[in-house]
Amino acid sequence: MSTYAIIIERGDDGGFGAWSPDVPGCVALGDTEAETLAEMEEAIRLHLDVLRERQESLPVSATVSATTIEAA
Repeated sequence: MSTYAIIIERGDDGGFGAWSPDVPGCVALGDTEAETLAEMEEAIRLHLDVLRERQESLPVSATVSATTIEAA
C-alpha cells in the first residue's frame, strides 16, 4: 500500500476541493472537508485500479513532508 499526499482547499462557494501532487489529474469535490477527503480516497483508489488493469506503473509518492506556515 502506498501513501499519497493530498491538498484540500476551501472554495469561494464554501465547498472543498482536493488534489494530489503525487497523483496528477486525480481530484475530488465535497461540501465538507470530511466528505472531500472520503471522495479523494475513493478517486485515488479507482485511479490506481485502472492503472493496474492497464498494467501501467503506479505513481510513486514524491512528497517528503507537508506543513503550513503563517505569513503576514
